[in-house]
Amino acid sequence: MSDVFGIQAARSVLRQDPERVRRLYVQRGRRDARMSELIALARDAGIRHQAMDAQWFRRRVGDAAHQGVVLECHEVALAGMDDLLERWQNLGPEPLVLILDGITDPRNFGACLRSASGAGVDAVIVPKRKSAPLSAVALKTAQGGVEDLLIVEVTNLARAMQTLRELQVWIVGTDGEAAMNYTDMRCDGPLAIVMGSEEKGLRRLTREHCDQLVQIPMRGSVASLNVSVAAGVLLYEALRQRLSR
Repeated sequence: MSDVFGIQAARSVLRQDPERVRRLYVQRGRRDARMSELIALARDAGIRHQAMDAQWFRRRVGDAAHQGVVLECHEVALAGMDDLLERWQNLGPEPLVLILDGITDPRNFGACLRSASGAGVDAVIVPKRKSAPLSAVALKTAQGGVEDLLIVEVTNLARAMQTLRELQVWIVGTDGEAAMNYTDMRCDGPLAIVMGSEEKGLRRLTREHCDQLVQIPMRGSVASLNVSVAAGVLLYEALRQRLSR
């Protein structure tokens, strides 16, 4: 079992994937319009809700910003590469894939998923090892962005990238030392954008499986953007180029 907490994240699960929910817990004494909406959504889906005191919430989720809401849910089932290949032909002529190479901070992971959902990404690929789990913190940060994403977990990221290349996917990696600006990246056809880890960037094998490396130019005193912000920049640049056509 896993917990989903926070009003927006809970609303998204109750609307899009209520079968995953076992029970809704709300903080006693809170009956504003947003809380009433969650209770109504749970009732319509046949999900029991229970009012608990503030101490129960502290024991359950600690200092997390739960906003007086916790959903007790079944774990999100991650897909495998076979699942992605099975769906590939139904993704249209220009599938968009986000590859996260070793994002270990759950908030960064969740924020990347939120950006991916907003940009219409078809699949997110993550390595099984050295990657943040799809925890309650990641789900809260994603703000409902997980429910419509195909999240693919692979044991060998380089092999998964090679499989994408065999499917004619153009793979763009991010590198602060790259010569090309991200606005010049190729975005037509099937596209995968690769983001490296927060500290070390892309691993050597990951870098070698990229067709193109691009950078986001920095004009101020900071050396780089947060990985989730950088992911949003590149995903929306890809979306901008595609819409402009």
